[in-house]
Amino acid sequence: MPPGHVFSGRTAAALCGIPLPAAIERDLRVEVTALDGQRAPRGRGVIGRSTQLNPRLLRVAGLRGRLMTAPADAWCELAGVLSLDDLIAAGDRLLGLPRPLATAAEVDAAIARHGRRRGVTRLRLARAQMRPNVYSRRETFMRLLLVRAGLPEPEPNGVIVLRSGRRTRGDLVFRAYRVLVEYDGEQHLLDTEQWATDVSRLNDLAEDDWRVIRITKRMPRAEVVARAERALRDRGWRG
Repeated sequence: MPPGHVFSGRTAAALCGIPLPAAIERDLRVEVTALDGQRAPRGRGVIGRSTQLNPRLLRVAGLRGRLMTAPADAWCELAGVLSLDDLIAAGDRLLGLPRPLATAAEVDAAIARHGRRRGVTRLRLARAQMRPNVYSRRETFMRLLLVRAGLPEPEPNGVIVLRSGRRTRGDLVFRAYRVLVEYDGEQHLLDTEQWATDVSRLNDLAEDDWRVIRITKRMPRAEVVARAERALRDRGWRG
């Protein structure tokens, strides 16, 4: 890593916690970009790039002051290798929970720096579909599925204040219809404390007249859409 070489793309994304498809996360090669048009690095286990751009840079904690492209720029660098939906999910993490990795303005500035380079059309399509407050890739994919099926757009991780005074969040909240779509991961089965908390929370939601649809990764997509649509129509949605 001579001066002017920085971690970028999938490596920078991994360092800052941007979720990627499993196949890319299993790829142990390191992505490095040479700045100012220097010759792209070569070597075993290295994906080398060269750029004339001036991406925003950050120092990597614990790696002797090495530099990497900032989260929003790293996201732009992924446009040529990710599908549209994977790019949206990665972008949702930039603006998402437990804390944002970038602001909306930083994302827009990074896209502007990217210019007309490879993947810019996909970046713009993804940017239009990114939402704040998303917690996981599964939530992104579930939201896209429901919206593309013609259902109203839900609010990711919206805060719900119950009559008891308790505050909770729902994965996908259709607030106007008091319908909530929840993704149940395996941790809900394996963690008894989490399971007990979930039961209490679901009981509170039911008492406040919220219709809760629980989704698992094994549930067919058509069933997810059908259950959400029935719940929304029962609560007055007409499409």
